[in-house]
Amino acid sequence: MARLLVMYRTPVDAAAFDRHYSDIHIALAQKLPGLRGYRISHGPVVGPDGAVASCHLVAILDFDDVAAVTAALASPEGQAAVEDVGRFATGGVDILIFDDRPAAG
Repeated sequence: MARLLVMYRTPVDAAAFDRHYSDIHIALAQKLPGLRGYRISHGPVVGPDGAVASCHLVAILDFDDVAAVTAALASPEGQAAVEDVGRFATGGVDILIFDDRPAAG
């Protein structure tokens, strides 16, 4: 399994961000070819000490492997989703792609 982790930093206007994300961006992201699962954070994103992080929202998208993530982002649907990020993520965004595995233990 591979993950696309998207961490949206605190936007200039949180209400406008939330509206655009729920009304427009989720539908775009759900069209990504090869998408197996899609989850987003709910409520404040906080650190271990309970302090509110500089991150407004976290999205975790699941794919079969990194090649599937890369192909999804290169697709017309992926390009539309990436382009849309610039319309609402006024605080900036960090995007990470990785394979995962169960932790040994």
